[in-house]
Amino acid sequence: MPEAKKPEAKPEEIAAKTDKAAAAPADTELPDDETVPGGQSELTGLFVERPESTTVIKGKNVTFVAKVDSSDLLRKPNMKWLKGKWLDLGSKAGKHVQFKETYDRNSKVYTYEMSIIKVVEGDAGGYRCEATSKDKCDSCTFEVTQPANILDAFKRSGDAGEDAGDLDFSALLKKREKKARDEPKEEVDVWEILKDAKPCDYEKIAFDYGITDLRGLLKRLKKMKKVEPKKSDAFLKKLEQCYSVDKGKRTQMHVELHDPNVQVKWLKNGVEIKPSAKYVFECVGNKRTLTINKSNLSDDAAYECVVGEEKSFTEVFVKEPPVTITKLLDDVHVVVGEKVEFECEVSEEGANVKWMKDGVELTKDGKYRIKKDGKKHTLVINEATIEDIGMYYVYTNGGESKGELEVEAKELEVLQSIADLSVKACEQAMFKCEVSDEKVVGKWFKDGVEVKPGNRIKMSHIGRIHKLTIDDVKPQDEGNYTFVPEGYALSLSAKLNFIDPPKIHLDTSSTGSKNTIVVVAGNKLRLDVEITGEPVPTVCWMKGDTVISEAEGRVRVETRTTLSSFVIEGAERPDEGQYSIIVTNPAGEDRAELNVKIVDVPNPPENVRCMGVGEDTATITWDPPKFDGGAPIKGYLMERKKQGSSRWTKLNFEVFESTTYEAKKMIEGVFYEMRVFAVNGIGISQPSGNSKPFMPIAPTSEPTRLTVEDVTDSTCALKWRPPERVGAGGVDGYIIEIPIKHLISKWMTMNTLLLLVHPSEDNWVEANKEPVDKNTYRVKGLPTGEKLLFRVVAMNIAGRSPPCTMKQSVIIREIMENPKIRLPRQLRTKFIRKVGEKINLVIPFQGKPRPVVNWLKDGEPLENKSVGIRTSDFDTILFIRSAERDHSGTYTLSVQIDNMQDKADIHIQIVDKPGPPINVMVTDVWGFNAALEWKPPKDTGNTDIIGYTIQKADKKTQGWFTVYEHNRRPSCTASDLVMGNEYSFRVFSENICGLSDEVAFSKNTAIIGKTDLEYNKPAFKEKDMSSSPKFTAPLVDRVVVAGYSTAISCAVRAYPKAKIVWMKNKMIIGEDPKFLMQNNQGVLTLNIRKPGQFDGGKYSCKAINDLGEDEVECRLEVRGTGSHTHTHTLSRIHT
Repeated sequence: MPEAKKPEAKPEEIAAKTDKAAAAPADTELPDDETVPGGQSELTGLFVERPESTTVIKGKNVTFVAKVDSSDLLRKPNMKWLKGKWLDLGSKAGKHVQFKETYDRNSKVYTYEMSIIKVVEGDAGGYRCEATSKDKCDSCTFEVTQPANILDAFKRSGDAGEDAGDLDFSALLKKREKKARDEPKEEVDVWEILKDAKPCDYEKIAFDYGITDLRGLLKRLKKMKKVEPKKSDAFLKKLEQCYSVDKGKRTQMHVELHDPNVQVKWLKNGVEIKPSAKYVFECVGNKRTLTINKSNLSDDAAYECVVGEEKSFTEVFVKEPPVTITKLLDDVHVVVGEKVEFECEVSEEGANVKWMKDGVELTKDGKYRIKKDGKKHTLVINEATIEDIGMYYVYTNGGESKGELEVEAKELEVLQSIADLSVKACEQAMFKCEVSDEKVVGKWFKDGVEVKPGNRIKMSHIGRIHKLTIDDVKPQDEGNYTFVPEGYALSLSAKLNFIDPPKIHLDTSSTGSKNTIVVVAGNKLRLDVEITGEPVPTVCWMKGDTVISEAEGRVRVETRTTLSSFVIEGAERPDEGQYSIIVTNPAGEDRAELNVKIVDVPNPPENVRCMGVGEDTATITWDPPKFDGGAPIKGYLMERKKQGSSRWTKLNFEVFESTTYEAKKMIEGVFYEMRVFAVNGIGISQPSGNSKPFMPIAPTSEPTRLTVEDVTDSTCALKWRPPERVGAGGVDGYIIEIPIKHLISKWMTMNTLLLLVHPSEDNWVEANKEPVDKNTYRVKGLPTGEKLLFRVVAMNIAGRSPPCTMKQSVIIREIMENPKIRLPRQLRTKFIRKVGEKINLVIPFQGKPRPVVNWLKDGEPLENKSVGIRTSDFDTILFIRSAERDHSGTYTLSVQIDNMQDKADIHIQIVDKPGPPINVMVTDVWGFNAALEWKPPKDTGNTDIIGYTIQKADKKTQGWFTVYEHNRRPSCTASDLVMGNEYSFRVFSENICGLSDEVAFSKNTAIIGKTDLEYNKPAFKEKDMSSSPKFTAPLVDRVVVAGYSTAISCAVRAYPKAKIVWMKNKMIIGEDPKFLMQNNQGVLTLNIRKPGQFDGGKYSCKAINDLGEDEVECRLEVRGTGSHTHTHTLSRIHT
C-alpha cells in the first residue's frame, strides 16, 4: 500500500481558515451527526486498527482497513464510511467503491475494508469511518491525496462555524470555463440574502453562488435564525478551527481562560494526553498552551481542551513532503559475468524506494543486492547474464526513474580442437586442445559428468593448451569427453574408443546345474547374454549344426551392441537340446555351450471311481497319470460337486499323496460327482474325467413302540411308530418277522404259508412278502393258542434297518370286551340347533366281538328317512342334512354283545323364530304416557320367549321408532309422547333365534291431548348503562426512530360519551397539525407525524364525563440521528 500522507494546505488557506475560526462565535455547537461526550452515545476507543492516510497515483487501487474489538459489545457494531462529513459511501458501492467485512471468532475482532478501484481525481480528499454499537461509538479520519497538487481545485463551503473547513469537490466534478468579465464582481454576503429569502428559493441561490453542501447550509441558517450565540463561561479564546504543521516540525495550540487558576485537560481523539517530552503543557496566567514536538503522522488527529463541562475542539493536519529523485538512473552496458550497479539519489535520507524490472519488484536475494547510504540508493547485480537484459525502474512516492541494462556475450576462438582416440587396454590416452585466451580456464566432462583428477587421470593447463591424460586405459574409460571453457557458450567434444577381444559373459548359476536351463512348457525363454569386445563382435547361435536365424519367429535371436538374446516363445518339448553361442571380432573368438530342458505339468489322473458310500461319506480311488511332466508327482487335489450343478468344491488344500481318498461331510441322499488333479513341481494338471454319480446314504434307525393292537383266534394286529432317524433315503416300507423256531411244529404242513415267508440269517421269517406302507399290519393264519414273538424292520434303498422286537410273546386267542358307549361331552346335555342347520353326531364305542348297534327315537325304532345312520367297528354316526322341528326328541343308542348291553340318551331340540304376540291393546293414556298390554305368542319357536321389542309411530309421519328392547313382561309404558299426536304401537316377540318375522299391531291408538296453558310475560326493566370512564386498554411505552411517523393508542369505555383530552408532559396538545387524534368506537389513537428528538416525553390521555374521569399515560422515546433527522429539520425550516 502506498505510504500514508496528509494533504498539503497552502498558507493563504490556513490563514483564511484561522480568520474564519476567530470570527466564529465562541460557543459554536458541533454538527448534529457528531456525538458530544456526555450525550446519548459515549465516545470510546472501539478501533484496534484505524485506516491510514495515503497518497495514491491516479489509476491505481487503494484499500483502507479498520478493525473493531467486539469483546465488550452486546451486539454487532455498525460501520459507516463517509467522504467529507456528509456523503455516505455505502450508497456508492459498486465497481468503483467496494466494501468487505470479516469476523475472527477467536479474537472477536471485526475487520472492515474499503477499496477504491482505479483512483480518479475526484477521489482525493478527507474521509471518515464511524463505528457505533448501542451507546458506544468511535470515529477516525483519514485522507487520500495524489502526487499532483490537486488542492488548488478545492474550495471550502461556508464561512465560519461548524461547517468551516469542509472540502467542496464540485470544482473537480464540474469544471466550467470561466467567462471573461469586464469588471470584477462585488463581494456579496450570501447569508444575508438567504436570511431574507423564502425556503423554496434556497436551492436556486445555492446553485447561483456555487454552494453544494445544502445540509450544512440549512443547519447554519437554523442556528443563525434560532440559536442566539452565548458567551462561554470558561473560555475567553478557544482553539483555532485547525492547525497545519510539516512533518518533524513543532506546533502549538493556545486557549485563554476566564479563571487563571482553573485546571484543563487535553484530549487526543477522545483520549487524555499525559505530559511528556513530545507533549508539553504550559500555563502562563490565564493562557494554556499545548506544544507537540517533532510532529509525525500519528499526531494527525482531533484535539480537545476541556475545562469543567465546556470543551474546545480543533484538528491538526500533519503534512509530509514527497520524496523526489535528485539523481536519475543511467543506462549500463556490461559483458556477461561482470558486476552491474544502478545508482540514484533522493531528496531525503532514509526514504523508502522500490526497484522493479518488467513489472516485478526486486528484493534482496542471491542475485540482487540493494544498498542504502544516506540519500544514495544502489541496486547491485553480482554477475550479469543475458537474462538480466531489460529496463530497470526505481520508484519513490514523489517520482520515478529508469535505466536500461545491456549485456554482451564473450567470444572465444578455438585454435586446435580435441580428436577421437582408439586405445587398447593398459595404454595411455591423451586429449589436447588449444584456445585463443591464455587466461581461460575450463572443465573436462565424461558423458556429462565432470572428470576429477586421480592416480590415472591428470589434467594440465599450460598457456593456451589444455590436456587430459588417462594412464592404463580400462573399458570403463570409454566414452564421450568434453572440454567446456568457463564463461563461454562453447564446448569441445571427442570420443575414446576401447579395443578389446570378444568375450561371452554367461551366468547359469541359478539353474542348479552348470549351463543347464530348465523351462516350463508354454512359458517364454529369454536368455540375455552379455558380450564384450571392441570392435563389436559378431554373434552366432546354433542348435547342433543348425544355425538359428535372427528373423522373427517362435525361436529367434535378438542382437544389440553388447547384448545377445536367445528367445523361445511358448516353449515346447521339441525345443529341448544342446545350444551353442559363438562370438568373433578381429581381436579373437569366444564360444559357450548350454543345455535347455523343457518341463510341464503332468497329465490328469485316470479312472476316478467310487468304491463305497456311508451315511455322509464316500471312498474314492483313481489311477496315477501316465506322464508326470518331467517332474515327480507330489500329490493330488480333489474336488466334488452335486449332480447337475456347475460349482466344484475343493476337498483338500494340501496335496494328498495316496490314490484313495475318503470324502466326508456330504449330504445324505444327494448325488455327487468327483474329479482329481495331479500336482508336480511345475504346477497342477488338467482335471480328470468326472466319476459316475454316487449317493451317500444309510439305513434308517429301528421302528419304535411296537405293540399289539388286536388279537383273534388266527390273527394278530400289530402297530408301531416310524423310526426316529429316517434319513434322506426315506422309508420304502416295513417287514414283519416271526422266529422260525415258533413255527416248525405247527407250520410244517402249511406249504402254502411257507411259500410266503423267507428265512433270514438269524432264523426269522418274514410274515409279509411285500413291505407294507402303513404303520399297522394284521398277521393272518396264526395257530390258535400259540405264544408268538414279533419284530418289525424298516426298508429303504440302503437296506434293512435294525429290528424293533416285542418285549414279550403274544398268545393267539381272541379277547372278550364288554360293550361301552363313549358319549362326547357336548351330547351329555340338550343338543340345540336351529331349523335348516346340519347335524352330524359321531359317537364312539368299544366291545369285542363287534357289538350290535341300535337307534331309537322317543322309545320307538328310528324310521325317519331324513335321519341317516352309519356304523363302523369303533363308532356310529347320526346325521341330518337339514334339521326340522319334527327332528326334536330323545334319541337312544344301544350297543349289545350277547346278553351284555350299554345305552345312552341324546336330547335334540330344533328351534325356530317365534310367532307374534296376541291382542296388543292401549289400556290407558295420561299426560304424555301410554300403557300397553298383550299376550304371549301361540308359537314360541320350540323354545322360551326371552323378551319383546316395542315400537311407536305417530299418524303424521308414520315413522316407527323403538321404545323398548328385550322387554321381558307382556306390558310396558311408553313415555315422552308429543302432545297433540296420535300414536299406534307394534310388538315383536324374541327368542334365541331372534325377533319374530311377523309383528302384532295395537288394536287402538293413544291420543295425547292438548291442555290449556297461559304464559305470563314479565315486565320489562330497562338496564342502566351509565358508567364513569374506564380505560380497558392502557397506553404502552414505545421507542421509535426519528423521522418515521408513529402512533400510540388506548381504549376507553364510558356512558354518556366521555370527552377525550391528549396531553404531552402534562400540557394539553392543541390543534397542532403534527398530531392527529382519532376516536373510533372507544379506541383512541394519537398519530405523530415524523417525530424528532424534541417529540419525546410523557404522553397521557384523560377521559371525562359527568360520572367521573380516568387517565392513562406512557413514555415515548425518539432515537436515531440519521438522514431522517436531517430531512425532518429541512421540513421544519420550510414550515
